[in-house]
Amino acid sequence: MSLSLVGLLNAVTPKSPRSRRIVSAAPFGNRARLKLDMYAPSLGGGPWPMVVFFYGGAWNEGDRRDYAFVGRWLAAQGYVVAVPDYGIIPEVEYPTFLEDCAAAVRWTMANAKGHGGDAARLGVMGHSAGAYNAVMMALEPGYGVARDIRAVVGLSGPYDFYPFDVPISIRTFREATDPLSTQPVNLVTPEAPPMLLASGDDDTVVGPHNTAGLASALRRHAVAVEELHYPGFRHPATLLELGTPLGRRSSLAGHVLAFLDRSLGAGAASPNRYDRVSDGE
Repeated sequence: MSLSLVGLLNAVTPKSPRSRRIVSAAPFGNRARLKLDMYAPSLGGGPWPMVVFFYGGAWNEGDRRDYAFVGRWLAAQGYVVAVPDYGIIPEVEYPTFLEDCAAAVRWTMANAKGHGGDAARLGVMGHSAGAYNAVMMALEPGYGVARDIRAVVGLSGPYDFYPFDVPISIRTFREATDPLSTQPVNLVTPEAPPMLLASGDDDTVVGPHNTAGLASALRRHAVAVEELHYPGFRHPATLLELGTPLGRRSSLAGHVLAFLDRSLGAGAASPNRYDRVSDGE
């Protein structure tokens, strides 16, 4: 799915009155691109659990403003949500974009209290390359935030793609001094947080074997994981299920909410809420 189509989808997705943007273009680093937006429930004062959402785009494109629909959808369900931009190729090289993601997580935690959030109940979430980024935040201690992450949602993410054999992975990771350490499947330990991993069976961009491989590695280390595969879903479909007019094809949105509520201790959930896949909520 191209960037322009994501932006169009975001524009036509209804804005739930139960959510609001509370931060716009807050800088969290020393480069112009490093800014984030935050969304929160429109009623109540928290403290609410928090989610940092990382968008995809093959590590070489993306704009946080085009993914406001994800932030608003989660905020309507009782979460404070940060959606950051991060460095993209060729502006930066690996691992700088991951260091940017870690900086966004740290900023979110440091500013949680002032925005109704609870830094002790923090999850990360992403789609495609953003799912890779999210999982790496939780599995690689070197980025300095792994111990603070209580839950991970990965949608159609690449986690097991070495040796690099397609232009995107070759270009992005060609300078890695230890290629095996770039692969989430090689970084799992028993200390990893619980994860929900979802993939489309018809995804030809990021094969579903990535989800299966990481889920298997988590199980081998006795880490709680929910592995979901959707027949007929192509690469963008797992993202489109989250509060957009193109959703309602599956129970994925409900699974995501139930998982986050269970993992982060959200108390406002009700069983029928998990059936609301779209309508801007």
